[in-house]
Amino acid sequence: MSYEQNPLELVDQCKRGNRQAQFELYKRYSKAMYNVCWRMLANQSDAEDVLQNSFVDIFTRLDSFRFESSIGAWMKRIVINNCINYLNKRKIRFDTLEDHHAEMEAESHIETTDLNIPLVHATIGELPEGYRVVLSLYLLEGYDHTEIAQILNISEATSKSQYSRAKQRLKQLLQTKPLFRP
Repeated sequence: MSYEQNPLELVDQCKRGNRQAQFELYKRYSKAMYNVCWRMLANQSDAEDVLQNSFVDIFTRLDSFRFESSIGAWMKRIVINNCINYLNKRKIRFDTLEDHHAEMEAESHIETTDLNIPLVHATIGELPEGYRVVLSLYLLEGYDHTEIAQILNISEATSKSQYSRAKQRLKQLLQTKPLFRP
């Protein structure tokens, strides 16, 4: 049976310990999961380590996967949690919220056809860890501030503040770089 045509069979075979199916699952999702790790950790070696540990966790916990979401979403949750745990072990520091009522600036919309996307991603990697994690979870992974607050064990106001500060800092950094391709 082709796993490509039946992903549920792939997961079932992985649960049964089929190494070929496990390798197929790894091949299918490792690049996307690495990108999640890299965006959150901004370090290739750390991202690779967390990715490998995440796949060990994924295969160990596969029996708990209940098909309530896609396998990719379930795996991504494990990867994000492992990234957060890794950062917590490194004592990530979130700036305390100074102004609980700080207004959020409006999202700016720009045409991305000529935008130097690799440069933007690299610049996000230059942000302080607290800023980078919140920005990545909000913009790149699609979590809202309530979810981010729960994931990181911070207040929703702190998440919003970190996001606002991350955008400001990112804007400052990008102003010094060739943002658009010729």
